Amino acid sequence: MTHVRALSTLGRIIAALGLCVIAYVAVGAVMNVAAGPLTHRGQMIDIGGRRLRLVCQGPVSSPQPVVILEAGAFGSAADWGVVQDKLAEQGIRSCAYDRAGMGLSDPSPAPRDGLNIAQDLEKLLAAAKIPGPYVLCGHSMGGLRLRQFAARNPNAVVGVVLVDATTPEALDNEAMRQFVTHFAGASKLAGVGASLGLFQPIAGTGLGDKIGLTGEAQREKRRFFASGRHNRVAAQEVALWPKSAEQAALTAPFDPRWPVAVVTAGGLQAAVVRWKASQAAPAEASKHGYIDHVAGASHNSLLGVRFADHIVKGVQFVMTAAER
Repeated sequence: MTHVRALSTLGRIIAALGLCVIAYVAVGAVMNVAAGPLTHRGQMIDIGGRRLRLVCQGPVSSPQPVVILEAGAFGSAADWGVVQDKLAEQGIRSCAYDRAGMGLSDPSPAPRDGLNIAQDLEKLLAAAKIPGPYVLCGHSMGGLRLRQFAARNPNAVVGVVLVDATTPEALDNEAMRQFVTHFAGASKLAGVGASLGLFQPIAGTGLGDKIGLTGEAQREKRRFFASGRHNRVAAQEVALWPKSAEQAALTAPFDPRWPVAVVTAGGLQAAVVRWKASQAAPAEASKHGYIDHVAGASHNSLLGVRFADHIVKGVQFVMTAAER
């Protein structure tokens, strides 16, 4: 009898937990409907039977190079909302995009490794009729994408800005390899959680926007944070990080004639000197290098309202140096 009562109690507990989860997800669904549809900034560009979302800001007639913005893991064009506003204020044209299967872009049947992502970007720029020269600007894992794209299009590139970015050589470090392995596992769980609707109720909190965005870009960031498809594809990209790093490492390094600006999050504390040196290496190898370690900034907030001016200064440095 005691055993039967225990099972009955356990059943009631499980049922109660199940109802709590259902209610939690239902609240998220209501919040999603209440938030309303996105206004779809930018335009959808057909790259051959599928479309990628492209968001460009700044004067079309500017004689300066166009800044091509590459988001990091789990990122999209929304991540660059504040940076693009600030660049436009300085008369600089920039273009950000959603990678295939993420944000508002259509999915791709090809694996989400660095080579396929670089090829997608080439198709996007060609279809949108945005010719070089380009200043490439990438955040986090986007650093790998820039290396791949630059090596394939050296005549179209005049400079590079790396924003708390990783390099292909970073995986030579055992600690970094372990981090990537753990990150890949966590990313897979994030894809499952978002697909079950577990992220929607918390999308409006600081977890939904760790950058510090504003306006429509913030709404996009929060919506994509809760999107199952966005998170699943992002997890696929992270799982292929080692392959993407290997692909990038096999390409030519950045041309030392190109000015390179490196902007990293946090000051130069003793505990991170080695990692910071790895991040700064491309600027050190350039004839026109610029390094800015931003005290107080986090990996994500570096792109937001508080610290985005540091990125703008890095872009301006590269623009000026490229003209010499």
